[in-house]
Amino acid sequence: MSGISDFISTVHPYDSLPRDELARVAASFSRRSYPAGAAIYRHGELLPGLFLIESGTVHVADRNGESVSELGPRNSFGERGLLRDGRAVTSARAVGEAVILMLPRDELTRLIAVSRPVARFFDRGGGAMLRAGDVALLKVGELLNRRPQSCSPDTTVIEAARMMRDAQISSLGITEGERLIGLVTIRDMSNRVVAEGRDMRMPVSEVMTADPVTLPPTALGYDVLNIMLERRIGHLPIVEDGRFVGMISQTDLTRVQAISASGLVRDIAQADSVADMAETAARIPDLLVQLVRARQRHEVITRMISDIADAVTRRLLEMAEAELGPAPAPYLWAACGSQGRQEQTGVSDQDNCLILAEGTDPAEPWFEALARFVSDGLNECGYVYCPGDMMATNPRWRQPRDVWRRYFRDWIATPDPEAQMLASVMFDLRGIGGETSLLAGLQVETLEQAEKNSIFVAHMLSNSLKHRPPLGLIGGFATIRHGEHRDHIDMKHNGVVPVIDLARIYALQGRLTPVNTRARLQDAEAKGVISGSGARDLIAAYDLIQTMRLDNQADLIRAGRAPDNYLSPADLPDFERSHLRDAFVVVRGMQSAAGHGKGLLG
Repeated sequence: MSGISDFISTVHPYDSLPRDELARVAASFSRRSYPAGAAIYRHGELLPGLFLIESGTVHVADRNGESVSELGPRNSFGERGLLRDGRAVTSARAVGEAVILMLPRDELTRLIAVSRPVARFFDRGGGAMLRAGDVALLKVGELLNRRPQSCSPDTTVIEAARMMRDAQISSLGITEGERLIGLVTIRDMSNRVVAEGRDMRMPVSEVMTADPVTLPPTALGYDVLNIMLERRIGHLPIVEDGRFVGMISQTDLTRVQAISASGLVRDIAQADSVADMAETAARIPDLLVQLVRARQRHEVITRMISDIADAVTRRLLEMAEAELGPAPAPYLWAACGSQGRQEQTGVSDQDNCLILAEGTDPAEPWFEALARFVSDGLNECGYVYCPGDMMATNPRWRQPRDVWRRYFRDWIATPDPEAQMLASVMFDLRGIGGETSLLAGLQVETLEQAEKNSIFVAHMLSNSLKHRPPLGLIGGFATIRHGEHRDHIDMKHNGVVPVIDLARIYALQGRLTPVNTRARLQDAEAKGVISGSGARDLIAAYDLIQTMRLDNQADLIRAGRAPDNYLSPADLPDFERSHLRDAFVVVRGMQSAAGHGKGLLG
């Protein structure tokens, strides 16, 4: 038993358990040896508990017999089915001789209930990471956004007022060295100096609030709110080890909650120039960081960022029409790609097209000028030109509705590689500005044609399986081997894109109208296109992958770097690395099921 205790004490999450709890858990584990090739469990079997590899290698396969992974010592397996309905969703066998520890299901359930680290570790959907938060849940240190502004007690009132004016702040800490002795605000100067007719050259120490209440950087926004409400104050100094490190004001709290998509959308709608819009759009990285650290759900974050891109596009359309005059015919500016799906992150190019009213001459100079104006404006605002030229500036993607109808019909009838690629992009179309009716009927008609053509759907499915989750052997990741992103994984093309592709296939098979990936998965479950358990697993996996992708982008922004989609698994804590790998295993399993024709109700 001491051997089991010593072993699990080095394995997360058991390494976080108190000594008495660790001893109890170790006593609950049983040990069994398996010869090479022996089955540990088979798909669909009732699982006795959680398996943990003490030595040897275990091969895990999906229900179709396709390899999912090979796991080595210290890896757990079987928990996904165990924590869902108790039945195995994979099969496992020993590659060579293996020694496996097994923790009974009841003991695992009890442990999850009493230990937060264990609960977090086995929360494979990342629920603990994804709970929505607000300013009350942030640490005070995360709310500080500038260096502390202070002056000495003998500074005159007028000098202090000028300091606040120049720094565009409403308070100053009064310090002796680094030690805080008081606080003065604009309101203090108004009430205690101006209103009383006192000398503006008096020392600020005569009007300051001495020994103000303070908080450390480790306090929560909740503490700030309580103190401000209880004491009816608007400024709170932050002190660490006796040093004045910053000031929190009611304005700061408002700023944290109101650097919002709605605020940026408002500024964009009121912008007088493209340069003004570009200045506003440059605040998107700050918004991303704020939303990530507030633990907003990924679909909320990407929706807000996409809403800003929509607002930029619509304002550019207004500016273009003001400059070019009225449109000669009805049109719809539509976005595809991540903007079309409302899934934009901190890294976005532009993918767009123009759908013109039937009978409109696509060579009409007005529409060419409109496309150039909007596309150039988007580029200036940070939405760089599409490397594949999938933009309305390309005459091919600036056509009347009847031509678009023919495009889709031809792609469906002749699903060559280019047609599959174009269809994948264009099935994500969403109207942004203009006559939305130009797209609505076209989308329904296209879905009906695509669903009826089994060859086209099969080709789309085959094409979608080309993007594979980055799973390696022996419980690891298949990282990039060369170049600047060596030892990283691409969280876009090998992370979220496989799920996006699956969701698009489900939409075709079920004639589902949502364009957003998560909404497609939810609709696929509701309409019976995929099983409830499969949908829940895939949604949970997608949630985790997309959340970690955004977390990584926010970390890069905080470090002063441009956000990208490359994540180093080696930089992750053990439990996050384990969660991420499990999410990729789920995606690969769903790809395998779809490839075997069992991705619907099987």
